[in-house]
Amino acid sequence: MFSVRIHGRGGQGVVTAAELLSLAAFDAGLEAQAFPSFGSERMGAPVVAFCRLDDRPIRLREPIAEPDAVVVQDPTLLHHVDVFGGLKADGYVLINSSRAVAELGLEELHDRHRPERVVTVAASELAREHLGRPIPNAALLGALAALTGIVSLPSLQSAIDERFAGEAAAANRAAAAAAHEAITTETRLHA
Repeated sequence: MFSVRIHGRGGQGVVTAAELLSLAAFDAGLEAQAFPSFGSERMGAPVVAFCRLDDRPIRLREPIAEPDAVVVQDPTLLHHVDVFGGLKADGYVLINSSRAVAELGLEELHDRHRPERVVTVAASELAREHLGRPIPNAALLGALAALTGIVSLPSLQSAIDERFAGEAAAANRAAAAAAHEAITTETRLHA
């Protein structure tokens, strides 16, 4: 089983990101489960969403305490919420930022985890470029697909088409593809 915990703020599409990831998994023939956890239901409040993927039925229902991957949609949470708590030693970290991991004051992540699995991507900027709004969820999922290989970009884009229509679907597909390419290019450069 592969588990993902997504941290962000209300209004950033955190819950939608988990749903899209589960739809992409279903498209790839996997079992999936997505659900949110949040306190006050107001715009800007911290939100966490969870997604599990497996090739067998998933019977667990509790929040993910030891994720295989952590996605941080809002970097302002980095030093205020324990977003990396329980992350497996061989886990993945994906942070929405145009700054490098060291610039964010997270050098210790490279000490505890494989550096090639701890990356940043300017998802809000890619979303603004393609959507006209800084909603980073689709871009981050494109980057996550490239980083982990848990779902393919075509499966993710199919999920986007299932969730959105028209121009919104096309823009989110483009943002996901751009982030996927950014991570793929970075991986090739560091290989």
